[in-house]
Amino acid sequence: MDKLDLNMKEVHKELVDFLKENFKKNGFSKAVLGLSGGIDSALAAYLVRDALGKENVLAIMMPYKSSNPDSLNHAKLVVEDLGINSKVIEITDMIDAYFKNEKDPTSLRMGNKMARERMSILYDYSSKENALVIGTSNKTEIYLGYSTQFGDSACAFNPIGDLYKTNVWELSRYLNIPKELIEKKPSADLWEGQTDEQEMGLTYKEADQVLYRMLEENKTVEEILNEGFDKSLVENIVRRMNRSEYKRRMPLIAKIKR
Repeated sequence: MDKLDLNMKEVHKELVDFLKENFKKNGFSKAVLGLSGGIDSALAAYLVRDALGKENVLAIMMPYKSSNPDSLNHAKLVVEDLGINSKVIEITDMIDAYFKNEKDPTSLRMGNKMARERMSILYDYSSKENALVIGTSNKTEIYLGYSTQFGDSACAFNPIGDLYKTNVWELSRYLNIPKELIEKKPSADLWEGQTDEQEMGLTYKEADQVLYRMLEENKTVEEILNEGFDKSLVENIVRRMNRSEYKRRMPLIAKIKR
């Protein structure tokens, strides 16, 4: 049995109960989330639908002009399957207006700006609909720092933040999420042909095996290497974890002596 194996029936119930309890505790009954066409946001949508009912979920799709058409099509598959409320808001004009006066912006800058623009829209609709924003980042992304601070990492509640990417795929199969989303290569869709794994120089399945040993079993790098894992892979993961630690904390406030 793989270390990452979980009882998906129990996990599903636990996550749905988590959402029900925290929405009730905070006095809200509606949720809003960004639906990218990827598996993580799709899974979050299924969980929040099961917790709150389809009439209380608003999914917003926010394509940019260079977005892969499949992203929007796959997001619409989820909306259709769940029967939830949805809206498409094109962000091209917003992004292009900002970068019009910026010379040669990098793909990273543009990608981060898109992520924060999308989250700005979600929080505006959170206010408009009296709803809470649902997070869609999994544990693997969080610990590898593969997210934009105050962009896709922002939320009120995150039901999938303790699931490794391997678990996300497994739970998605259990819930019968459309196979098109499960089988596609993970991508933030920030530029044409971009994939998460290619950009990070590792696969999610490799990362999950190493991260599990670090985070759940508290094993040292030396112990993990002694199990036969590739040194460059482990060093890549450790470097990414250390470099992105600030993203996993609330902003540090300097304390003065009184």
